Amino acid sequence: MTKVYIGVGSNIDRHKHIEAAIRELNDIGQNIRLSTIYECEAVGFDGDAFYNLVVEMTTSLSLLDFSQQLRNIELKWGRENYSAKLQSRTIDLDIILFGQLISRQRPELPRSDIYKYGFVIEPLHELCSELNVPNDGRTINQIWSELSYPETLVKIDLWFDYYSS
Repeated sequence: MTKVYIGVGSNIDRHKHIEAAIRELNDIGQNIRLSTIYECEAVGFDGDAFYNLVVEMTTSLSLLDFSQQLRNIELKWGRENYSAKLQSRTIDLDIILFGQLISRQRPELPRSDIYKYGFVIEPLHELCSELNVPNDGRTINQIWSELSYPETLVKIDLWFDYYSS
């Protein structure tokens, strides 16, 4: 089993789509843990604010199969097949860490968003602050304490019913 961290975001019918993403992830993995959900203004384009969180889970799937499953979830919930990067999303699922795997191919691992965005590092810090980032040598906590990010994060108190495997 591989421990995986997935960034989950939505700025279209946010509550519905975040809940759907969590349920779908529960179907393809085990031992799911959720970070706090944060509201954050759209970064890089004009759009409604996003809800973002990080999901920790384990999977027996390969990176390729897991990545395809995430893409299938996005498409199922209304994401266009070849949508532009900086635009509104029903569901956006990004693999942040996949075990200790390092990849410069798609998907890039560890995902460089760890070093850029508060809506990625803040929830990661909640879930796994002492985890060493592959190919970096620092812990999530060290990266979090060194990062200053421009976006403002607001904690959102939402409850989702999902059934952990």
